[in-house]
Amino acid sequence: MGFRAADLERFRNRTVPDLLPEPLRLLFVGINPGLWTAATGAHFARPGNRFYPALVAAGVLPHHPTITDDGMAPADRDLLVVRGIGITNLVPRATARADELSRDELRAGAHALAVLVAERRPPVVAVVGLTAYRQGFNRPRAVSGEQPEPLGGARLWVVPNPSGLNAHDTIDSLARAYAEPARAAGVIA
Repeated sequence: MGFRAADLERFRNRTVPDLLPEPLRLLFVGINPGLWTAATGAHFARPGNRFYPALVAAGVLPHHPTITDDGMAPADRDLLVVRGIGITNLVPRATARADELSRDELRAGAHALAVLVAERRPPVVAVVGLTAYRQGFNRPRAVSGEQPEPLGGARLWVVPNPSGLNAHDTIDSLARAYAEPARAAGVIA
């Protein structure tokens, strides 16, 4: 994949379709699509993003999916679908950085997520990003891990953001955090 900054700017404010398999066992919720994700149409697509390496390290996926300018390889997308793993975002519009989002956008996204979860009924939801969760759900004191209140009937986790900007987490610490909701959803033993 090779995009220049000017190429990526064309994808600002675009949306990326949710990945919502049936049955949906575990729903990962990103903050919003980055420009690489919008350019490729594949969630967490930016080179260096640690989401998929952490899923591999956690045993959720057998290998890192292949993502090209044209998206995720169909066989790799099927790895997620067969396991019942979905991906959506709190805010649908693509930006270069999550800090470009307003608190109102995050709150509207939290409301829309609650509606989606109530409709699709995944047993487990994992919001990827503590600060976005705190702002969107108006939970300023929330901590990572399973939350005391469910979301639309689903058990709810908040897990660390895999962005390289979140430098204090490693692939191993992300894998441990991501394994918890995956275990609860029955995706891994």
